[in-house]
Amino acid sequence: MKNICFFTEEVAFTLPAPDATTAWLQTVIQQECYALVHLNFIFCSDRYLQAYNAQYLQHNTLTDVLAFDYASTPRTIEGDIYISVDRVRDNAKTWELPFMQELHTVMVHGVLHLLGYRDHTPEAKTEMRAKEAKYIAQNRHLSTAAISQGLS
Repeated sequence: MKNICFFTEEVAFTLPAPDATTAWLQTVIQQECYALVHLNFIFCSDRYLQAYNAQYLQHNTLTDVLAFDYASTPRTIEGDIYISVDRVRDNAKTWELPFMQELHTVMVHGVLHLLGYRDHTPEAKTEMRAKEAKYIAQNRHLSTAAISQGLS
């Protein structure tokens, strides 16, 4: 069984280079001194994720990512990360970024939440953004390959 799996709900989406993405995320987790047990990425619609946001967090708003931590052992990763492909696409357009760069940022953001990072204060948000930038820089080859495939 693979340690990182990719699924979809209510969207037609296929993650380019899933093996390379898996290797990159496993490296992120190892660099943070955690062990990967199992991680699911569920790519979904705005509607699907908004319903989860309302049900589990009592927030009736759109969001790009929700992370659910199921780890029962310290310093391990086990969970589900839901990502709205609609939000990622809209945010990429708004910020004039390639779609894959924004998607990878949101993916690593979800992983960072499972690693214990929070973004509810300005200081914590700054730390989270610095970690995202560090890991996205390590992953440039993946983003560049996806852009060249016309996924920007």
